[in-house]
Amino acid sequence: MAGAGKPGDEARKKVIIDTDPGIDDAMAIFVALRSPELEVLGLTTTFGNVHTALATRNALHLLEAVGRTDIPVAEGSHVTIRKASKLRIASFVHGSDGLGNQNFPQPATKPVDQSAAAFMVEQANLYPGQVTVVALGPLTNLALAVELDPLFSKKIGQIIILGGAYSVNGNVNPAAEANIFGDPDAADIVFTCGADILAVGLNVTHQVVLTDADREKLEQCDSKYARYLCKIMGIYFDYHKDAYFIKGVYLHDPTTLIAAVNPSLLTYTEGVVRVQTVGITRGLTVFDNTKKKCVIHC
Repeated sequence: MAGAGKPGDEARKKVIIDTDPGIDDAMAIFVALRSPELEVLGLTTTFGNVHTALATRNALHLLEAVGRTDIPVAEGSHVTIRKASKLRIASFVHGSDGLGNQNFPQPATKPVDQSAAAFMVEQANLYPGQVTVVALGPLTNLALAVELDPLFSKKIGQIIILGGAYSVNGNVNPAAEANIFGDPDAADIVFTCGADILAVGLNVTHQVVLTDADREKLEQCDSKYARYLCKIMGIYFDYHKDAYFIKGVYLHDPTTLIAAVNPSLLTYTEGVVRVQTVGITRGLTVFDNTKKKCVIHC
């Protein structure tokens, strides 16, 4: 059975990582695999940093690289929830292959014969109230899961979203953060579905930087995870130097993953989020903290 656990897994948080690898996605996936607090039920793939087919290839490759091919990968949507196929792909940040232009060989493993949305619904049914989805890309797959099963939002334990810019500018334009901009309609469906949602915005992730000095320390680590990351990070550092004039990189995806590992490392503000789906501010996350529901502030 896909996602079946091992003895002792009962005490660990069950997570599905919805991902578009992506250099910082690779970091987050490795953090999850090395965190004893988590049981990774599977990876689901989406577009964003790369197109979905390449995201699937990269997810399979990352699991092979660290010997975790026991974890299933389910491929997600290739288009937005409203069937738009013209996508914003961030190859200028992560390289044309998504992993620092290393041109790794084709993975030997294959994705499961099941869509990302169907995999999420299946796992939520297998473990009602116990599964956390950590969404590191546009929210298309989650919106499709909500549409596939009207009770999904009640069965899923929590959804942790890397997405939005709350009281700060976006990183696509002044209004929008990249993951929300990637599929604003899907994001609004997810934010209003009634699930327990934790959102980690740019206001948080821009406070978490892996510096040049940190990179040098990482290069001294005798770990297959560290060695792999050091191999792919060059283009990510170059982008941040050119775009943000900083000596380091923002840890967007790992920070979001850490919210699943140890929520106490963040502070929270509760409220309601809606997403602007049309016009010049398309992708804007509107946060109302006078009503009840969702967002992280640090």
